[in-house]
Amino acid sequence: MNFVLGIDGGGTSCRAALATASGTVVGRAKSGAANIRTDLTGARTNIVEAARQAFIAAGQDPELIPQTPAILGLAGANVGTYRQQLEAILPFSQSRVETDAEIALEGAVGSGDGAMAILGTGTAYMARKNGTSRAIGGWGFQVGDQGSGARIGRDLLEQTLLAYDGIRPASPLTEAMLAIFRNNPEDVVEFTTNAKPGDFGGFAPKVFDHAAKGDIVANWILDKAIADVEASLGALDLSSGAPLCLLGGLAPLYAPRLSARYQALLKPPLDDALGGAVQMAVRIFANTVETAG
Repeated sequence: MNFVLGIDGGGTSCRAALATASGTVVGRAKSGAANIRTDLTGARTNIVEAARQAFIAAGQDPELIPQTPAILGLAGANVGTYRQQLEAILPFSQSRVETDAEIALEGAVGSGDGAMAILGTGTAYMARKNGTSRAIGGWGFQVGDQGSGARIGRDLLEQTLLAYDGIRPASPLTEAMLAIFRNNPEDVVEFTTNAKPGDFGGFAPKVFDHAAKGDIVANWILDKAIADVEASLGALDLSSGAPLCLLGGLAPLYAPRLSARYQALLKPPLDDALGGAVQMAVRIFANTVETAG
């Protein structure tokens, strides 16, 4: 039997699914972060480990990896030459690196028209209209990813320091955050020195939790984040009848907070981004795999 691999890598984790040439997933696995722009070498290590574990989960020999083609949807693949650099050092028989948005759209709406928003450690948006896809955002934590977990976490640390300095009002959330850093603002600054987007994003659920309790700082941060998300959705020029799917770890937290205009378009995704990678792999590689078999 021959296989294809679908891989979904972001700033927090990398997931791999091993599937037959017909698209039946037989093994899944997860490893560490795989944003190829922020850490190409580390991403490659985690991609290979996730693939290896997916083979083991399927009861198959990981020695088959060099005989297996893969579609990889990865954060950071939309800029520079990172995708080409990665493709050159991957161990798969064929490697095709796409953006995480591309596989997410494929999973969410299939081959038809529609749109999706990835709301996780980073953010990215893509819509397909009359067969033509358009992506916006996904420019990375430093200059983009508005509304992302990483930006929410960064904003929280900023507000915590502003509260410490007496520039902005403190709240239970900022006090809880400062306590994490031993009530020492210098520790907050030291944390940011080497922190990656996923490290900042780890604080995002705390903001949503405190917002539900009426925390003034948490709600200020989320009001800003929701405005950023809706501005991006507005730029997609969504068709009234086309589905809008929210994906990513923060999707269920954002959905009830969107305005009525966008809630009316929300549909459950047909599949997740990993499923989209598998579907693409089957479509692109299935004939090759079957011929090889």
